[in-house]
Amino acid sequence: MANEGSSSLPAGGMIIEPGSSKRYKTGEWRSERPEVDKEKCTNCLTCWIYCPDNSIVVENEKMVGFKYSHCKGCGICANQCPAKAITMKEEGVE
Repeated sequence: MANEGSSSLPAGGMIIEPGSSKRYKTGEWRSERPEVDKEKCTNCLTCWIYCPDNSIVVENEKMVGFKYSHCKGCGICANQCPAKAITMKEEGVE
């Protein structure tokens, strides 16, 4: 007998509700987290452009930090940062 919950899924397992990814806290998958050196950051926002998880926080056209609840620690922001202002640190290590 099929799981009752699976019968409510759309065909193909498609996600048909826009914006539903906000409910999923994917940051718990992370083994490394990005950290920004504000002295080096030029606020070019290249990190924001490349971040696949929309985890870069921008206020008044400046990079102010990260939404760690959604950041999976992929390191794309650090790799793309032309100023090398973002480094990846092991999660749980200060």
